[in-house]
Amino acid sequence: MFSSSSLTLLLSSLLLLTQPVLAVWPAPQSFSQGNSSLYLSQTIYVTYNGKFLPYTHGYPPAQLSSKEIVQAGLSRTLSAIFSSDFVPWMLHKRGELDKFEPDLHRQHKWVKSLAITQTGKDTTQTFKPLDDTVDESYNLTISSQGEAKLTAVSSIGVLRGLETFKQLFFKHSGGPFWYTPYVPVKIEDKPDFPHRGVMIDTARSWLPVDDILRTIDALAMNKLNRLHIHVTDSQSWPLVIPSMPEVAKKGAYRPDWTYSPGDIDRIQKYGVHRGVEVYFEIDMPGHIGSLSLSHPELIVAYNEQPYHWWCAEPPCGAFKMNDTRVYAFLDKLWADLLPRLAPYSAYFHTGGDELNRNDSMLDEGIRSNKTEVLQPLLQKFIDTAHKHVRKAGLTPLVWEEIPTEWEIDIGKDVVVQSWLGGDAPFNLTKAGHKVIDSNYNFLYLDCGRGGWINNDNGEAFETFYPFNDWCGPTKSWRLIYSYNPRDGLPEDQAKLIIGGEVPVWSETIDSVTLDSIIWPRASAAGEVWWSGNKDPVTGQNRSQIEVAPRLAEMRERLVDFGVGASTVYMPFCTMHDAAECSYPMGLGYT
Repeated sequence: MFSSSSLTLLLSSLLLLTQPVLAVWPAPQSFSQGNSSLYLSQTIYVTYNGKFLPYTHGYPPAQLSSKEIVQAGLSRTLSAIFSSDFVPWMLHKRGELDKFEPDLHRQHKWVKSLAITQTGKDTTQTFKPLDDTVDESYNLTISSQGEAKLTAVSSIGVLRGLETFKQLFFKHSGGPFWYTPYVPVKIEDKPDFPHRGVMIDTARSWLPVDDILRTIDALAMNKLNRLHIHVTDSQSWPLVIPSMPEVAKKGAYRPDWTYSPGDIDRIQKYGVHRGVEVYFEIDMPGHIGSLSLSHPELIVAYNEQPYHWWCAEPPCGAFKMNDTRVYAFLDKLWADLLPRLAPYSAYFHTGGDELNRNDSMLDEGIRSNKTEVLQPLLQKFIDTAHKHVRKAGLTPLVWEEIPTEWEIDIGKDVVVQSWLGGDAPFNLTKAGHKVIDSNYNFLYLDCGRGGWINNDNGEAFETFYPFNDWCGPTKSWRLIYSYNPRDGLPEDQAKLIIGGEVPVWSETIDSVTLDSIIWPRASAAGEVWWSGNKDPVTGQNRSQIEVAPRLAEMRERLVDFGVGASTVYMPFCTMHDAAECSYPMGLGYT
């Protein structure tokens, strides 16, 4: 039963929760706003450290310097605003957009200037950051007189501030005018986690370069700063190695589904220009079966059936860990690849997950699946790989099975990517490891979409009906937003969680579905990693009633930019108080 007094109290509480707020995504650490409107002048006067900075549409950085990075970022920002068709009708009740928009027939007041100040000096590490070596903080203000000021320590901080500046503006429904309704604005902002990323899998399903570049743009819009490319696996090898052209020629799905050195260079530079570090993974010693197509002498158990005896999914294939030919091949691979990656990345991922002991039963040089036999061979394998990675000036990453299941000794510099959940983050950080969290229970974006393995009629059909995948249910944005990997850890261990990544394994994902799988769910993770999922005033988790309208706006901005992001919820909910699309439980309900 619902009493009138309870109704009043409930509505008052919900009103407090749903007051209109500055809908910047991710939420800034600190902000204040007014309710006056200013238009953005298309002749806005911009300075960088006191000197005029021209706005040139499509400006490409000529070199990796602070000024070039900032000038290109400014050009992208203003181009995005002045080409935007984002009229926020969907965010307001029917017929009430005019209450939000300024009156075009009144005297226009303008944002006339933007003064950008970088207080620190960039280094080469700024553009290939390791852990928290780059200060991404920024302060942004817009005065009632139309003076905007953006201050940051690094050029990357400037880029983050420009993304926020961009999100303050909407296109007017009455014509080519762009306005912000939040003046005066004051924002002080910085990230909680230094590593905030997405992992894409280009081996199971190849992705065109343009899709990867668009993903980088979307990452930057969400202030995410890492793109991890799982570039090879047993299914295919699309990575061209000039000193060994046969590898991609035979290992790629088809001749044009490859990444040339020029493609890799373009992808990495594109990321650097947007404050997104792109790094690559060649998973080994398992998940390497596609090499059997060009170098069968190096691989054991390729496409052996039934596959579940030999690997997690077909086709199987692992390196022969006691074969000198493997080391000779890898010496040549590292010498070719790593020097090309090192100028634009601080990391290289050597994989190490899901190595099946049974594979080595088929290896004529081992003929054993016993841990005591395999562990020393794996230790030597990892040591050798990481020696090459370090020699190239890169920091190694591994999946968590290497130090946990196999008890491999890894250096203190090695970052461990944890995906199995449970006590893994606690145990890994207790052992002193730096951790990137990718807990499959919360962060695997490919999960919950049904199994992809076929099941014949009979026993298989009955066993696997109703044909769910192994890691369901779907990781909704609401579930993702509820999870912070540092929660519950002692302070000294929590700081070793340097960030997180949402993996996008591509068994059932390709170019057509990529955007809608990643976005806006990765946006939800991005806010947790940037400013946390707790209200800074109450200390409690932010309510979905508060988060959903902001995420819905961010989704519209992604779509306006050309990213095929999935919906947050139906237009009725975006147009009305978010509480109207919440389940009525708690105070006042029985």
